Amino acid sequence: MNEQSLNWFAVNTRPRWEKKIASKLSEKGFENYCPLQKKVSQWSDRKKIVYEPIFKGYVFVKVGEENKWEIKKIDGILNYVYWLGKPAVIKESEIITIKKFLKEFDDIEVEKRPLNINEKVRVREGIMMNYEGILIEVSGNKAKVRIDSMGLVLSAYFEKKNLEPAKSFN
Repeated sequence: MNEQSLNWFAVNTRPRWEKKIASKLSEKGFENYCPLQKKVSQWSDRKKIVYEPIFKGYVFVKVGEENKWEIKKIDGILNYVYWLGKPAVIKESEIITIKKFLKEFDDIEVEKRPLNINEKVRVREGIMMNYEGILIEVSGNKAKVRIDSMGLVLSAYFEKKNLEPAKSFN
């Protein structure tokens, strides 16, 4: 395989399947990266060291265009992470930065930043996937988003977990 034709992508996994997916990818010969951190879990009778994924629900995979869609056939992989309607390519330098960061620091937490009213958001899942709109209301786990389309204003409620800040090109 030509090394230059390989790109890093992020794939969504079933919940708590990150390490299993990384193992399956390795078995099939695909380079992958599932960033883990060491945690001490406390049970009533003992403590145990476990390795937990830092990015819950995601694994990085390095694959060429010719094998990109073969990845989705692996049980437990839900989909690629998309950007502008196609699987998002992740720079090699970003993977290297994550690896360096994990070597340097032990207790890592990944937090999603909160969404703000009047912020541009993108729908991550469902029938309106990849549509962008303006967040106009948040109520519990639901968010109301205004989507301007064909000269009409459509407002719909979405699960907050299915929304993310839209990337701006400013």
